[in-house]
Amino acid sequence: MAEKNTPRIPSAIAIAQVLALLGMFGLVWWSLNQVDSSRVPYSELKEMVADGEIAEVQFEGELIRAKLAEGADVSGEGDRDVVESVRVAGDESLVLLLESSGVEYSAAQRSGCAEGGLGLLFPLLMIGALWAFFLRNRGGGPGGVAATFGKSSAKLAPEKGTGITFKDVAGIDEAKEELQEVVQFLKTPEQFTRLGGRIPKGVLLIGPPGTGKTLLARAVAGEAEVPFFSISGSDFVEMFVGVGAARVRDLFGKAQEHAPCIVFIDEIDAIGKARGAGGPVGGNDEREQTLNQLLVEMDGFDAKAGVIIMAATNRPETLDRALLRAGRFDRQVVVDRPDYKGRLEILEVHAKQIKLSEDVQLERLARMTPGMAGADLANLLNEGALLAARERKDSVEMVDLKNAIERVVAGLEKKNRGLSSKDKRIVAYHEAGHAICAAASKGADPVQKISIIPRGVSALGYTLQMPEEDRFLVSRNDLHARLVSLFGGRAAEEEIFRDFTTGASNDLEQATDIARGMVTRYGMSDALGAVTLGQERSNPFGMGGAGPAGGGVSEATAELIDKEVRDILSGAHNRSRAIITTNLTLLHEMAAYLQEHEVLEGEVMEGFLEQAEEPPEAAIG
Repeated sequence: MAEKNTPRIPSAIAIAQVLALLGMFGLVWWSLNQVDSSRVPYSELKEMVADGEIAEVQFEGELIRAKLAEGADVSGEGDRDVVESVRVAGDESLVLLLESSGVEYSAAQRSGCAEGGLGLLFPLLMIGALWAFFLRNRGGGPGGVAATFGKSSAKLAPEKGTGITFKDVAGIDEAKEELQEVVQFLKTPEQFTRLGGRIPKGVLLIGPPGTGKTLLARAVAGEAEVPFFSISGSDFVEMFVGVGAARVRDLFGKAQEHAPCIVFIDEIDAIGKARGAGGPVGGNDEREQTLNQLLVEMDGFDAKAGVIIMAATNRPETLDRALLRAGRFDRQVVVDRPDYKGRLEILEVHAKQIKLSEDVQLERLARMTPGMAGADLANLLNEGALLAARERKDSVEMVDLKNAIERVVAGLEKKNRGLSSKDKRIVAYHEAGHAICAAASKGADPVQKISIIPRGVSALGYTLQMPEEDRFLVSRNDLHARLVSLFGGRAAEEEIFRDFTTGASNDLEQATDIARGMVTRYGMSDALGAVTLGQERSNPFGMGGAGPAGGGVSEATAELIDKEVRDILSGAHNRSRAIITTNLTLLHEMAAYLQEHEVLEGEVMEGFLEQAEEPPEAAIG
């Protein structure tokens, strides 16, 4: 069972210690601030000497101790026979008065330690006692806070597994098949070890965010019905050096006690980054010590014990090679974004929790969402349900799910953001230009919807394009068609208004990234040939950029890269302008419709775009 963190109740001894320390502190404070009732003013002491009430005087620095004479009647002194006073600096009259009165006097050397040492000693003792007490009860003692630094914070699922099985995981059949063998290892290890085989120690799940890596690991534990330890890579790292390594040792110790079991480390790149990647001054000793301890523990524990280490990351290119070698993470399972079939299965799983209308077609929805991961699809259905609930509907309709796609892709609709008639006209021509150039370019994704309703932070309109099927390979002509579509808005503004606005800033950014990728990553430049340029390590899941153009290349090559990028963009721009010029009448009709209705989709849009014509080659400058 999982360990519960119950609050510690202070014992009676601890409470007594605190009270005793507080009492000692109060006693010292009172003694240091207590006014001595035997002290008299200096002038009164001189009068007492003159009246014969003093028998003997002793000087201790500035302090005067006077012994009263027998029979002296001093009011307010009670039974005391000694009074004290402090001599006024520079006054020698008291000595003369003592000699004239026949009073014996003497001097004594007073110890500075005796005067102030006690006052200093007690506070120091008090501080030391309190410090020792809190160290014992809060830090170093059993159950103290410092003692928990080295304890692992891994969460332990029930002994009979996580309650999740492979039936709850959809859209990643290949990954499930890879992990079926791990389940058999945990259930019947003797089946594989009888021939001398060795159970794999580690399984690394690699894939983009939201593809179901954590869910898949829980499903493995649920199928095998074994305990499941779950922890994030960042939970190992603390500000105190050595804590991460101690937590790794504690985690593996617990795993050995609960074997057979699964230990799942999410976002392992937090502690598994390549050592020395930060250079001589950019390293992280604590993280590297934690990684070293993890490597040692994975080598040290007995594979026959049935402890399987599973980890997940979406940045495999940053992991240390020692972590990926055979004998540690023996299996590397790719959990990629689902294809059409996988998306349909995922939608069917999540749709069980939502009341859908009869007009909802999950097959069509799966085709409209290429590139979306499982988490994106679950969020899509949830957004559709929220939109339907907001409008007081009894069920979620297909229009709600379409609006949810637009909300996820383009952002929240901003109907209250009023556009002037001039801006509205510019946006209408801009978006119509995108759609016409896409329709007239072979290889471009089909247009699904055109809108001039502002969305998101800065989008004043958008043209929604989605492929009809999954595309795993993109040709040079397809990329060029994308560039032509991106330049369509800018070309329409130039043709109609003989000017251009900042509305094409995002289009230009996307176009530049595509063109630079064609030159530096895909070898699609005739001048440079089939070569990859730049030294940036790209992410295999498309989460990184194309890399700097000048990285690891000569100055001449960098100039040639810039020239090729400009030539590709210039060619796409010229073709866009030619398409707009050829379809100028269609552009005016679509822009006028958008200004009136704000949205263009369905059969009406298809009727417009069917009229789009490709320009003659002579028209492309």
